[in-house]
Amino acid sequence: MSSSPASYSFEALADHDRAALTCGIAELDDYLRQQASQDARRKVAAPFVMMDSTRRIGGYYTLSAYGIRSAELPPAVAKKLPKYPLIPATLLGRLAVGSEHQGQKLGRLLLMDALHRSWRNTVEVASVGVVAEAINEAARKFYLHHEFIPLLDHSRKLFIAMGTIKKVFV
Repeated sequence: MSSSPASYSFEALADHDRAALTCGIAELDDYLRQQASQDARRKVAAPFVMMDSTRRIGGYYTLSAYGIRSAELPPAVAKKLPKYPLIPATLLGRLAVGSEHQGQKLGRLLLMDALHRSWRNTVEVASVGVVAEAINEAARKFYLHHEFIPLLDHSRKLFIAMGTIKKVFV
């Protein structure tokens, strides 16, 4: 099934059919089926789904508020920030593309929606950037390809500055 990016839409998770999505990573599949709605209700995470033209979920991601210690950031980034104990950031906690939608660059489409949403929200809730938690090495390479940089002492946690994100959307 091949579709153009225009045939997908993004929505906050509601009463969507979550059982049909399978991405090949049990932890991500189980999260969407069993935990995502609870996290949304409890305001722990904000899950967003990518709907295809048949109204099936093609993928999803979650966003949350996050505090990052400046000591975790590379020195070139940290020196530009105030010396607060915690710096506000946005956490991209999970990102998954359904198996039948893989190979169509939809991970990038999901990521761009997450980054755009994160950037837009900085008007109301400050955030210096987005932190992603890569579930495996393939995900880590995906984020590195999209200009994320590894956090110090956390090779699977990556960061992209809001200034870098802004350049994409302005």
